[in-house]
Amino acid sequence: MISLPFAFWMFVVIFAVIGGMRGWAKELLVSFSVILSLTFITLLQNYIPVVRDTMPKESITLFWIRTASLLVIVFFGYQTPNIPKLAGRFTRERLQDSLLGIFIGAINGYLVAGSLWFFMVQALYPFMMITDPAKSGVPQIVDTAKTIIAYLPPQLLGVPAIYFAVVLSFVFVLVVFI
Repeated sequence: MISLPFAFWMFVVIFAVIGGMRGWAKELLVSFSVILSLTFITLLQNYIPVVRDTMPKESITLFWIRTASLLVIVFFGYQTPNIPKLAGRFTRERLQDSLLGIFIGAINGYLVAGSLWFFMVQALYPFMMITDPAKSGVPQIVDTAKTIIAYLPPQLLGVPAIYFAVVLSFVFVLVVFI
């Protein structure tokens, strides 16, 4: 059995490797899709009366709504089209392009795996095989998990920060990609 903090960092490394292979431009679009999905989830929780008033944060249904929303939007973020106009502009020939792809891929791993972990924390770990790290009894795992949980993406990107992130993402897309 592995600890949840180790699994979290393992996903960050896997996403970094994927980012190095895909390149920074495609990975940046994935980052923006994660920010978009977190914004959608925030709007859903705060402004849709059915979700806001009837589902507590510990609800397994709310966990699955959040998880499905995140994974569907991220899936489409990874399905970037091959745009011929941008092909010459964002080529992956140099080492720095791959290194930037690794860095942005690691950020994507943090955003995706961290968001899923945050949703599990709020749903009080709804799975039998995934347990709360605080119940492990190992002080290093407990301390590491508490530190990581304090800095998970939905924790940091609450209202109003998530709205600023969406605006900055779209400004970046307009300036760089179009």
